Amino acid sequence: MFIIILLAALALSGLVATFVELRRDGFRPVATDWTRVAERDSIQNAESAPIYR
Repeated sequence: MFIIILLAALALSGLVATFVELRRDGFRPVATDWTRVAERDSIQNAESAPIYR
């Protein structure tokens, strides 16, 4: 019985530690800073080339 309680406590501490680390990891949805994005379109860089079949 003691081993079951010990394993349950260990599993619970691991679960709590996982949630704590997920909260502290710094991953948050952040809006895009459009001033840092390159102002060019992929179509502008397209090159015409022959298509071989």
